Amino acid sequence: MVRYRRNFVPGGTFFFTVTLFDRNSRILVDQIEVLRESFRITRNERPFAIDAIAILPEHLHVLMTLPPGDADFSGRWRRIKGQFSSVLLRAGLSIPRRNNGDLALWQNRFWEHTIRDDDHFARHVDYIHFNPVKHGLVTRVHDWPYSSFRRYVREGLLPEDWGGDVTELTGEFGERTV
Repeated sequence: MVRYRRNFVPGGTFFFTVTLFDRNSRILVDQIEVLRESFRITRNERPFAIDAIAILPEHLHVLMTLPPGDADFSGRWRRIKGQFSSVLLRAGLSIPRRNNGDLALWQNRFWEHTIRDDDHFARHVDYIHFNPVKHGLVTRVHDWPYSSFRRYVREGLLPEDWGGDVTELTGEFGERTV
């Protein structure tokens, strides 16, 4: 079996996909304030920058930059996921357990990718912001309330109509049809 290796770069910028165990769940958006507070608590304890983010019902994408000399993104994700799960349990939400007794809220791992340069960074910001449209949750990027897109618009980094309106698109774009 091949051992998975993570690329730990102190002070690096990383793209993450973090997914719930139940891919049909909506708990991330249904409990958005708990998730936001989990991020706030973790950032206060172990600082990091959220360069871009999109929270979808059952997964999220984040571009995260760590402080100089710090490469521990795994510890931050462990804290965010643990804090979120703990608050939900204390609130009385029922979370199933795996055979070994561990909570079955989150998938065990996360997907991470090291950002190499400015162009790579920009492509991942675009991917993150367009993801709710890609998943059919909205037809315009601006309509999804759980992303950093509106901050990018406020800061003048992207126009409000960035990404257009997919209801106006016609044609095939390489996606498989069933």
